Amino acid sequence: MTETLLRIGELAARAEVSARTIDYYTTMELLVPAQRTAGNYRLYNPADVDRIHLIQRLEAQGIPLEEIATALNAAPGDVGELLARIDDDLKHLHNAAETAPTEIHGLLSVIAARVHSLITVAVQIPPDLPIL
Repeated sequence: MTETLLRIGELAARAEVSARTIDYYTTMELLVPAQRTAGNYRLYNPADVDRIHLIQRLEAQGIPLEEIATALNAAPGDVGELLARIDDDLKHLHNAAETAPTEIHGLLSVIAARVHSLITVAVQIPPDLPIL
């Protein structure tokens, strides 16, 4: 099994980030080593490359790393319930946009675009991405 696992430098190279980034993500519990060698080197799953790219996409959307860590480390929930909440929130946003004064329309457009961007990122998450 260890032949498929990656050392920190190998993971960094594949994910196109620095080894310090891997260290930082590990410290923040965004990444968890799959195991350690006899020499105490951390070994990571190759799927962690996708996880790093997901973290970067979410961070690029303005989500703090602490919130990303909380979300990734949360127990899997009912996706249907989550989608229902998102749908309800979008309905509230739509209703607010319809009744808002014209000065607020620009702000609501920015919020709607942000929500759309986040949903786009969310649907790109591979279903087999290890969440820890």
